[in-house]
Amino acid sequence: MNKLFPLFYLGSIEYYSKLVEHGQIIFEQYENFPKQTYRNRCVIAGPNGKQNLLLPVLKGRTKQLVKDVRISNTENWQKIHWKSLEAAYRASPYFEYYENEFYPYYHTEFNSLQEFNLKLHETIIRLLQKNNSYSLSDRYEPVNGVDYRSFFSTKTQTNNKNLKEKIYIQVFSDRMGFLPNLSILDLLFNEGPNALAYLRLV
Repeated sequence: MNKLFPLFYLGSIEYYSKLVEHGQIIFEQYENFPKQTYRNRCVIAGPNGKQNLLLPVLKGRTKQLVKDVRISNTENWQKIHWKSLEAAYRASPYFEYYENEFYPYYHTEFNSLQEFNLKLHETIIRLLQKNNSYSLSDRYEPVNGVDYRSFFSTKTQTNNKNLKEKIYIQVFSDRMGFLPNLSILDLLFNEGPNALAYLRLV
């Protein structure tokens, strides 16, 4: 049975909680690139609350397949994203342990959004110490199986109560309270080796 997922930029905790349930998944690359989704954005806990990190992409004249979307490197997005991650997580328990894993992604130029997201995903799965493999779709078609292509939305809050109730300590939780279902980086930087166990609980 196929397990079909979209490919996100530093996907949410809910996204990875679904993903780690499966040993093998398929990332969709033949869908038309949808706007305002997590394919090129993530949400972190910054000093002033939730902060969206938007990865700029080049606009095509017509609809683009996900596999063909290019990153816009005319904007200084890498410096902005890295400084935002440092401001958000430098004081977290595990930032210094994982810093060198993510630093290169923000100091090396990438052109393909899919390549960038895939490499980040591979790093995240390795740090989660999860034996998980993936393949890329070879065409777009309805599947008979688990289909998460339209499951995650930037416009609605999660309905998963466990994500709201299973609290872990965040850097700014003393003044902002607990912010659920942020980017997987929030969980990794705050929980380190316990991140996978948390994902399996929610």
